[in-house]
Amino acid sequence: MERSDAERPNLTPGPVSDAARLPGERTLIEHIRRRLPPAPASMVVGPGDDAAVVTPARGALQVLTTDAVVENVHFDRRFSSLADIGYKALAVNVSDLAAMGARPEFALLSFILPDTLTAVDVDALLDGLLEIASAAGVSIAGGNISRSPGPLIVDVTAIGSVRPRRVLTRGGGRAGDALYVTGSIGAAAAGLEWLRADENAATGSDDVLMAACAARHRRPEPRVRIGQLLGRNRAASACMDLSDGLADAVRQIADASGTGATIDASALPVDPAAASWFRSQELDPVSAALAGGDDYELLFAVPRKFRGRLRHVQQKAHGVTLTHIGELTVDPVCRLARDGSFEELPAGFSHF
Repeated sequence: MERSDAERPNLTPGPVSDAARLPGERTLIEHIRRRLPPAPASMVVGPGDDAAVVTPARGALQVLTTDAVVENVHFDRRFSSLADIGYKALAVNVSDLAAMGARPEFALLSFILPDTLTAVDVDALLDGLLEIASAAGVSIAGGNISRSPGPLIVDVTAIGSVRPRRVLTRGGGRAGDALYVTGSIGAAAAGLEWLRADENAATGSDDVLMAACAARHRRPEPRVRIGQLLGRNRAASACMDLSDGLADAVRQIADASGTGATIDASALPVDPAAASWFRSQELDPVSAALAGGDDYELLFAVPRKFRGRLRHVQQKAHGVTLTHIGELTVDPVCRLARDGSFEELPAGFSHF
């Protein structure tokens, strides 16, 4: 959804002169509207009215989620471009829909903008946001713009749909269900710490592997296809995405399901570059990867009788690995099995 320089406002980034400041609210909203692709037929009333009106998919439930990314909490503008920030703001919401087995459909945006931003900066936010919207099949249904006296905030509400018997929740697991995780863990946390340790790495580095870890922090990849597959063939009894770390997700699923959990440290798919970075910082790779947030992989539970169904999900997962990492247990304790003994799972990320 990139626009040519000729199509963009005649404003330049950098120190904010009177000519480079954001235009009036209505002008900016109209500019954003012009950048949006045509609305689907299911959007009866789109951006520009007091609210959007959409036609729900017949026979489906609507799934709604909301999340915000806040400057210096979820991103640091020294390390993430404005396009990265826009991408991440929508991606984290799409990941929540994936964890519910839902198909992403619509999003509402709220931009809370500092005075230092320009219309060119808003275009950059839209570049990243519209890129992930196109990839995920999301139509922008409307939103809001407000001035921020402090940090940049991008708040998103995302809406999806799912058939009634295909909904995934955190609370459906039972003792004996196997726990699986998609992809790898730890890369986003390691990538962020690498950037913090060397600010020059944000603008260019020969370390390709750590640059890939940093990309996981900047632009998480929602596992939409796998979430829908798990819900469609009902392979999973419970599911959650890894926004605040795998350890936190294990506890959340266990608590909601009324069980405990045992995680096998030797089975965890810790990203190799992340593991190497953690060791270089004298950190335990397993504990650091379990605690680190921003992975946005899926943790899900599979009853023993449905593990055959899981093989069909793996066959259609487009190369994303599904790793068996432990089980839900009758004992209501969440623990890590390592080297023949048990230890407490580390804490995940918490805002407060």
